[in-house]
Amino acid sequence: MKPPRFEYAAPTTLDDALALAAEHGDSAQVLAGGQSLIPLLNFRLAHPEMLIDINRVAALAYVRPNGGGLAIGALTRQHAVERSETVRARAPLLAEATRFIGHLPIRHRGTVGGSLAHADPASELPAVMIALEAQMTLARQKTRRTVAADRFFVGPLATALEPGELLVEIHVPDLPAHTGSAFVEMARRAGDFALVGVAAALTLDGSGRCARARIALCGVGPTPVRAQSAEDALVGENPAGAALDAAAAQAAAATSPPSDVHGSAGFRRTLARHVAREAIALAAERAARS
Repeated sequence: MKPPRFEYAAPTTLDDALALAAEHGDSAQVLAGGQSLIPLLNFRLAHPEMLIDINRVAALAYVRPNGGGLAIGALTRQHAVERSETVRARAPLLAEATRFIGHLPIRHRGTVGGSLAHADPASELPAVMIALEAQMTLARQKTRRTVAADRFFVGPLATALEPGELLVEIHVPDLPAHTGSAFVEMARRAGDFALVGVAAALTLDGSGRCARARIALCGVGPTPVRAQSAEDALVGENPAGAALDAAAAQAAAATSPPSDVHGSAGFRRTLARHVAREAIALAAERAARS
């Protein structure tokens, strides 16, 4: 199919992009990598009056240490994050999860900010950003505001972005010492959207007990799901055996998965328990070695 008619602009500076976003408001859509938007246009599921192509705004493509963490520009390609030594050293969970996104050509074109702003509940990066307690910087012409990842995703393909705003940067704080992380997902085929994906980060104390936990899931609800009850179940416990089983069960209980041609809600919830157990156990193992 062919996309609907729209006006097109390709700004080269952030100021110009923000001016266009302010002028056109909710009648505009932003083109970054285009891996999600182009199919929506071709199937006429998206009908923007103005398409703002930000691919020439080079100032939005970067990964750098910043304020006790990482600053990632919204236009940074997923492949750059996957291969970045800085990301591997300071946010290994992000580097690990990025490898699961589609296939290599998709990651070469797809952007971090584009994936987050698209907010597909089955995609990996939204859940990872919640587990990492990332902060999203949203900009308009004269102001900027910061929104925590767990408040950024408000529904299927819906975020806290307001008309005239652009997601410009993601800040990922450094993890505490003695923290291990893991991302595990189950998909029908490599490159498919996950039936269930789990991002876990565990911090251990000197006795090997869990001092802090962050667990988020994708593919099991209208938004990525933070499993706070599972986190609470782990704190103060040795993350193995019965405690691990209890946390995995709590993670599955926090989900509200859909039923579709790929599996029933009950199947996905059962799968969520198994995948959560694997991710938590692997994160704990890595924390013990850190």
